[in-house]
Amino acid sequence: MFSKSCKYAIRAVLYLALHADSEANIGVKEIADRLDVPKPFLAKILQQLSRYQLISSVKGPNGGFFMSTENMREPLRKVVECMDGPEVFSSCILGLPVCSSQNPCPLHTQAFIFREGLLKVVGSKSVAELARQVSDEGLKL
Repeated sequence: MFSKSCKYAIRAVLYLALHADSEANIGVKEIADRLDVPKPFLAKILQQLSRYQLISSVKGPNGGFFMSTENMREPLRKVVECMDGPEVFSSCILGLPVCSSQNPCPLHTQAFIFREGLLKVVGSKSVAELARQVSDEGLKL
């Protein structure tokens, strides 16, 4: 359902939440290596997340990315919307231009239920909560 860039963004945000703070910035190369994602692609994603103030960054020789307290409080939904746009939770799953309860596509009802459930999960969990879950359960990013 999410684009590849959105999936990489979620993983990068969680990696930063688990490993970086304002005292220990992490560079793009380290994040890309640890998550096994292409560095140039990840660099663009991190720039966009930083522009939307979903992660923090410092420029210079000791620069890199980290998560501020405010970044950690943000719901995961904002990361998804930053990368894929808010319409990811409302557009037609088949890509039809007109799809609604009054004019549904063949998958409208099932997709609506799925999207609403997904929206509830990503809208209610903060980055900090999700990072804690990853850590507590020993999940791999």
